[in-house]
Amino acid sequence: MTGLRERKKAETRAALGWAAIHLTVERGYDNVRVEDIAEAAGVSPRTFNNYFSSKAEAIASRHLDRSLRTAAALRERPADEPLWAALTRAALEQFTPGPEVEAMPSPGHAQWAAGIRTMLAEPALQGERLRAVATAEAELAAAVADRTGTDLATDMYPRLVAAAASAAVTVAMQHYLDADPPTPIERLITDAFAQVAAGLPPPRR
Repeated sequence: MTGLRERKKAETRAALGWAAIHLTVERGYDNVRVEDIAEAAGVSPRTFNNYFSSKAEAIASRHLDRSLRTAAALRERPADEPLWAALTRAALEQFTPGPEVEAMPSPGHAQWAAGIRTMLAEPALQGERLRAVATAEAELAAAVADRTGTDLATDMYPRLVAAAASAAVTVAMQHYLDADPPTPIERLITDAFAQVAAGLPPPRR
C-alpha cells in the first residue's frame, strides 16, 4: 500500500506540474490561477496547496523531479558502466512522456517552443528555477560521489560532473526549442553528454 500511495502522489504531482506548464504556455503566466491548474489536473485547489506553495514552484517542479529521478536512476546503473554512459542513460529515461502528457498533449512544436521561451523569461519564475537547479545538482553530485568513491566535502569532482550534466541538459533543451526543424530531445541530450564526456574538443570544420 505504501508503494501504491507514493506512486499516486508522484502522479498527482506530475499532473499538477504539467498542467501549470501547459496552461502557462497557452495563456501566459499572469493569466493562470492555482484554481485553473488544479482543475486541469483533476484535483482541488487544496490538493494543489498540499504539493506546492505557488504556481512558480509547480512549474519548476518538472525540471526538479526529472533531475531527482536521474540521480536515482544513476544509482541503479551497473557499477562497471562508464560514468558518462550511465549518466546519459539515466537522463534519457526521464524524457519518456508520462500519462499526464498523454492526457493534456502539447500543441505543435513551433507554438509550444515559443510559449516555453516566453514562460522561461518570466521573472517570477527565476527564483524557483534557481532553487530547483541547486537542489537537483546537489542530489546528482551525491549520486556521482557514491558511484565514484569521491567525497563531496573534499573533492570537486562530483559537483563538477553534476554541474556539467545539468548544463548539458539545459543547453540540449534550449537547442530543442530553437531548432527548426525540431531535433528529438533524446538525440540532443545524447550528443551534449558525449561532447562533455569527450572534454569538449573543438568541432571539426
